[in-house]
Amino acid sequence: MKAAIIGGGVIGGGWAARFLLNGWDVAVFDPDPEAERKIGEVIANARRSLPALYDKALPAEGTLSFHADMAEAVKGASWVQESIPERLDLKHKILGQLNELVPGDTVIGSSTSGFKPSELTANGARAIVAHPFNPVYLLPLIELVGDPETTEKAAEILRTIGMFPLIVRKEIDAHIADRFLEAVWREALWLVKDGIATTEEIDEAIRMGFGIRWAQMGLFETYRVAGGEAGMKHFMAQFGPALKWPWTKLMDVPEFTDELVDLIAGQSDAQSGHLSIRELERLRDDNLVGMMRALKKTGTGAGGVIQRHETELPAPEVKDLPITGDRQIPVSWTDYNGHMNEAHYLEAGSLATDEFMQLIGADASYIASGKSYFTIESHVRYLSELHAGEQLTIQTQVLNGKGKKLHLFHFLYGADGTLAATVETLLLHVDLTTRASSLPAPEVQEKLESFHIAHEPLGLPVGAGRFVGQRA
Repeated sequence: MKAAIIGGGVIGGGWAARFLLNGWDVAVFDPDPEAERKIGEVIANARRSLPALYDKALPAEGTLSFHADMAEAVKGASWVQESIPERLDLKHKILGQLNELVPGDTVIGSSTSGFKPSELTANGARAIVAHPFNPVYLLPLIELVGDPETTEKAAEILRTIGMFPLIVRKEIDAHIADRFLEAVWREALWLVKDGIATTEEIDEAIRMGFGIRWAQMGLFETYRVAGGEAGMKHFMAQFGPALKWPWTKLMDVPEFTDELVDLIAGQSDAQSGHLSIRELERLRDDNLVGMMRALKKTGTGAGGVIQRHETELPAPEVKDLPITGDRQIPVSWTDYNGHMNEAHYLEAGSLATDEFMQLIGADASYIASGKSYFTIESHVRYLSELHAGEQLTIQTQVLNGKGKKLHLFHFLYGADGTLAATVETLLLHVDLTTRASSLPAPEVQEKLESFHIAHEPLGLPVGAGRFVGQRA
């Protein structure tokens, strides 16, 4: 599959990274002589962060190319994304050219944050709104507006690259999310202008309070909880009248005088000027990855999108031993020494054990039936450093799979194939009702014994059965 990106700024670069890291070939057209450098920096950030959302490896990265000719860039593309500046005359010109260059079944999306599809297509161009949020390579939301058949097709494609397409029911200026942002932005400008709060204090009010709630519950679900046991009706009865109070200035915009611009810019510099834009981007991305991985555990919000996408990712190719882990090491797994923390080696081994349990049928439905395995002992050997962003592959050997015991040996390999660690784990099958050891179900026992028989000729791996402090 191929995507063509027309306009390679922050948004265009984010689109390029999202497609590229999900296995698509990407062609970029942007007359800016700095486009290749700028997009390269965005993609570097994406390579560091997007794979860290997943506990499985993303598809092999596609091929990235840059073109001086737009016709060459869009040739053979299944998706063309326009991300040029918000000037309607310029968009009309580019979209008109694209309509002559690509077949009718090619999706043409516009990243416009404000224009309606009827405005984009007023001159006969064929396009839909496909409005993303920065950073495009991490945030899943895409607002789709336009022709129903095309938006449905676009939604199917976007889901395959881990995004959340939200089809807007009716076209409206600024779609859905940006209308909220505009309201908050207007009010924030007044608060600064009137000396009520600084830029930093406003940011603190958001990130220390409702911003955290909104990330996992949104607006209406948050207010439903606020209504207590009586629910949303109680909340609206209690707080609805407050909407008539003259609290806000949402319908007014302060004049952008030089004084106001200097005031806001000066406060912003004092707040964050000690960090470069790239440092701020990496801080933002690291925090987003951490929060989204937390949401992934409950399948809430953006975490649910990651969960669903991960189930659709291809399984790694099995060679001699089953691969029970194939993922990138997230920044959150590293410590003050600049390498993967010892606790996460054990976590990686635990996740590999979970994956192996899936292979033998001891999955969620099996556990729900009242049977499972408990870990009773583990031993980790640290053989080589691993770092954030590095690919980690785990293979598992069954040392004993007879009776109640399950004895596993996990090999943790770095990106270059170096054995970085081993995790030896002994588990015991348990009846969850009695909490006592028991024999596995026959179908699980059969699969487990087949692994045991297949792995037995390999013999004991180096390091198996070691104790702390034992010399080689």
